[in-house]
Amino acid sequence: MADIGGEKSMPLPLHKLQVSTCVGINRFLAFLHTCGIFALAYYRLACLPCLPMLIAELTFGLSWALSLGFRWKPIFRQTLSENLTKIIKESSLPAIDVFVCTADPFKEPPIGVVNTALSAMAFDYPTDKISVYVSDDGGSELTLFAFMEAAKFAKHWLPFCRSHGIQLRSPEAYFTSGMVNGCSYGDYNDIKECQRQICCVDANMVRYEAMKDKVESVVSKGCVSYDVLANQEECLAFKPWTSHFTPQDHPTVIQVVLEKGKDVDVSGHPMPNLVYLSREKRKGTQHRFKAGALNALLRVSGLLSHAPILLTLDCDMYCSDPSAPRQALCYLLDPMLHEDLAFVQFPQRFQGVAKTDIYHCEHTRLFRINPIGMDGIWGAPYVGTGAFFQRCAFYGPPPVPGPVPIPVPQEDEDWDSDSDSESDRGFIWVRKVLADASQLAACTYEQGTDWGSKIGFRYGSLVEDYYTGYRLHCEGWKSVFCNPKRPAFLGDVPITLNDLLSQCKRWCVGLLEVGFSKYCPLTYGSSRISLLMGLGYAHYAFWALDSIPITIYALLPPLALLYGTSLFPKVSDYWFFLYAYLPLVAYAQDLSEFLMTGSSFKRWYNSQRMWMIKGVTAYAFALFQFSLQTMGIPSLSFNVTSKVVDADQSKRYEQEIFEFGVASPFFLTVSIVALINLIAFGVGILRVIMQGSLDGLFLQLVLCGFLVVNCWPVYEAMALRMDGGKIPAKVTLLSSSIAVVACMVVAFLAY
Repeated sequence: MADIGGEKSMPLPLHKLQVSTCVGINRFLAFLHTCGIFALAYYRLACLPCLPMLIAELTFGLSWALSLGFRWKPIFRQTLSENLTKIIKESSLPAIDVFVCTADPFKEPPIGVVNTALSAMAFDYPTDKISVYVSDDGGSELTLFAFMEAAKFAKHWLPFCRSHGIQLRSPEAYFTSGMVNGCSYGDYNDIKECQRQICCVDANMVRYEAMKDKVESVVSKGCVSYDVLANQEECLAFKPWTSHFTPQDHPTVIQVVLEKGKDVDVSGHPMPNLVYLSREKRKGTQHRFKAGALNALLRVSGLLSHAPILLTLDCDMYCSDPSAPRQALCYLLDPMLHEDLAFVQFPQRFQGVAKTDIYHCEHTRLFRINPIGMDGIWGAPYVGTGAFFQRCAFYGPPPVPGPVPIPVPQEDEDWDSDSDSESDRGFIWVRKVLADASQLAACTYEQGTDWGSKIGFRYGSLVEDYYTGYRLHCEGWKSVFCNPKRPAFLGDVPITLNDLLSQCKRWCVGLLEVGFSKYCPLTYGSSRISLLMGLGYAHYAFWALDSIPITIYALLPPLALLYGTSLFPKVSDYWFFLYAYLPLVAYAQDLSEFLMTGSSFKRWYNSQRMWMIKGVTAYAFALFQFSLQTMGIPSLSFNVTSKVVDADQSKRYEQEIFEFGVASPFFLTVSIVALINLIAFGVGILRVIMQGSLDGLFLQLVLCGFLVVNCWPVYEAMALRMDGGKIPAKVTLLSSSIAVVACMVVAFLAY
């Protein structure tokens, strides 16, 4: 394998790690919990048989067993990036290709995508070693126009960030933060320096707002007119957009917006490469969603810049720490890790999250807790953004012999091979190779090849990130989890419940596609990586199966309470303590892990509530949709999560008010569950008052009460709210009718 850093001696450490002090406690609790689950199964079979409850409790037990790997050996890593400059010269740092993917200019506003790209272009890294590639799978001229305008602004923005040591290098995030160099305007002792700083900020803010207004004006019109273009060269860039051009049917479009050998900023420094790509799409051909777009970028970048390091970013995930590449290199350049290290994964972190994160958009366990455990076994999973890859990892198991096979055009007879470095060749000849690059992005290029199966990002699942990382691990590649105190990347979160549940459903369908394939983590993964890693990946793959026990526990106990049938042991029965111990210890352990990440009790509580809501909505619908797919009934669809922010919705989200607002099937099911538990809880309380005791039904009453408390936002949205985020009247009426009829039928059968 080629040495990506150019220097092999590593006299100073670049990182260190520490095994969690909770390892012993975790393993002891795992032993006790295992014994408890077996005892629970015995009780359910021998003492109080009930098939649905047995299924629910065994499924809960399976879900817990699959999570064992996350707590087996958690480790904490820390980079020593200050040693990097002592070991490797700036000129020897490897080049980096940054991939940013977008698909719909109306759901993913171009100005947001522009901010992500600008933050990457402004990395604390040699600009001549950075190439940013933007994949526009929507084939929109609006996105290209936004980047042409951003390129002009970048010539002022990059030197400003560099000279003032700006940390937030997304202009939108910086200008709305009211901060200069991480300090408020009043923190400067030198008044003249403060005034000069503010003057620079104001000048760049004016440029940014002018650029933003121009882009948003064009987006609102829905087309690029010639009067907004500066010259003939810009007009030619939009020539491919003819009357026959559609997002689903169009030729490859490649535009080199900035070229490092040609463009410089206002201070004379070279600009990074900035390339716009919209791969060819034709009706009747498979495009493989985001994985296909990333593979097109992988090939085109391999021809144009051929950087050994790749960074993938979601279009809304901007860089909040410009030192992120150097932190990643602390692992990628370590000779002890380098040979089989595929990628360095940073956690997904988010901006604008409500104070107590009412929808649990941060996914703390998914993005920050579980990766620590998997990192201690084999490696953190790939989560789709904020990951630095070795390019060679996409071309076979480690170690990859020799250079990565990339189709490079023939050298011209005037080419001086000694005049520039290898990494400069692509863009020196970019104009000559654009035709070749267009072929690499053709929709027929992959036919009859190993792309998507053995090469590149892997096809076969809607969650291409999870699947690609999993397959790389199965091939022998490893990864590390880099979780610095300052978030390296920050993204946006869904601010409506429907968007969040739709996103979760899409994830679960993709995960089930892996779980029920020949690459099932329980069999294929466990045999090729390790048992614990296989269990960890299986935990995600069968996420949607949680809908089975959650739905059973949400409906059967309250209906049985109405009927007067006991499903759990009496308080006086010693088996009662088993049913109390298992959930309480599980919740306590989960809470402690949340608190260790710096999260709060209220955020943890909201995460538990959202788990229950997802169980009867997103998980259940994903399982149903996947079942239809398996039976050959078409139901698959890919919907981009909207990044457009509505002012009223944003205000309610900041006030931590649940946003329903639309007549979604999700809200019908959760409303039915909420109402059935409310009715059952009311009946149970009346029985306690009238009978004076409810010993045999105590646990069912407690469970109903717990669900009623969790469903308070649903009751509020059905009956107490008048704003646009309430549950629509027709959903309220239908869910109330179904819930009342169900309860009346059970009550009638009971009497």
